[in-house]
Amino acid sequence: MEASTTPVPFPSSPAPRRVAYSPLPGACAAVLLLIVCSASSAGPREQAARIHARLTGVPPTEAVLESMAADITAGQASKAAYTAMQNDNFYSVVLKNFAMPWTNRAQTQYAPLNDYVATVIGMVRDDVPFNTVLSADILYVGASSLGLPAYSTTNNDHYAQLESTGAKLGNPAVLVQTTQSSVAGIPAAATAGVMTTRASAQSFFQLGTNRAMFRFTLINHLCRDVTDVMDTSRPPDRIRQDVSRSPGGDSRVFMNNCIGCHSGMDPMAQAFAYYDFVFTTDPSTGSIQYSAGKPVAKYFHNNTTFPAGFVTPDDSWTNRWRQGPNSVLGWNTALPGSGNGAKSLGAELAGSDQFAQCQVQKVFKAVCLRPPSNDADRSQVATIASTFKTTGYKLKQVFADTAAYCSGS
Repeated sequence: MEASTTPVPFPSSPAPRRVAYSPLPGACAAVLLLIVCSASSAGPREQAARIHARLTGVPPTEAVLESMAADITAGQASKAAYTAMQNDNFYSVVLKNFAMPWTNRAQTQYAPLNDYVATVIGMVRDDVPFNTVLSADILYVGASSLGLPAYSTTNNDHYAQLESTGAKLGNPAVLVQTTQSSVAGIPAAATAGVMTTRASAQSFFQLGTNRAMFRFTLINHLCRDVTDVMDTSRPPDRIRQDVSRSPGGDSRVFMNNCIGCHSGMDPMAQAFAYYDFVFTTDPSTGSIQYSAGKPVAKYFHNNTTFPAGFVTPDDSWTNRWRQGPNSVLGWNTALPGSGNGAKSLGAELAGSDQFAQCQVQKVFKAVCLRPPSNDADRSQVATIASTFKTTGYKLKQVFADTAAYCSGS
């Protein structure tokens, strides 16, 4: 689909596991039935223990267990979940592991704390409206009283040392809010929430064509890959010069495949035209760079592949998915659907119904240990997503309500 110096890989699906079938002996079947029945009829203490374990990864103390069980008995399971989330493991372990895959192309959670993850943790803790996660001038850093290295645009030492101290990230005196524009050298108008953090830039603005930033933002925050939103009915006039119109000498490949992604992606990825991640030899010492008014060189990579293709003049973007089959993503009609730069694009993406649904789906899978799999699950996801939107996009409430729903299973 895309001819560039660093193609963005499309992750392959894992091979299905093959499990040999063998009938359960009578005793095993009886034990299994007992487990199923116990799960479906779990009492308040069992539900409290399950909520606490799912939200923190550790069992509750007896006092916490009794308090949570009392709330569950009173029909206030979400309140019990909030009690569980007072345990710092919810922030320092569970939320860290929850958000870390969003920060890297391998989508692994096994990486040191970074500015992207710390900012997500802080926003959840402080009930910062999560629909600003892709647009706000916001950053969370370790408190100056901790004696850490200063935040740097060229390394991750600040966060690596913060994590190595065993700091409790749920403590507002440890992880504090500041702005990217005050420490990262980016104008406030060019900040775009977690998309313009150093960790995000290192992963998604490094080399390539900046389409990676768009694609992985779509995956991580709308739960859609570009192949999921292919639409060959959009006009191709904003597709860049590096995309061949006759791959392998066959124009049908372009018309039936490439155009489906690029006709929608390229007009929106233009929002990142002024961003780059610059390094000499080692990406770990690189930094984000913003050059207002001048598209970076990567937007002209392989410009002889199809010289008549679109030449990027600025960072203006248009959402052509507001019409056609991708209108089902629920774009916010109060927004214009076009603009300049990453900040307004982030607001467009996070203003969609699909953004809200995606956050709830991710929390559901993390807390319930399964994706929504039946009508009851899907109905609950829709209800929680609606509440999420109407009560200020508080992601902590999504965790509480989801844990309450799954407390009996």
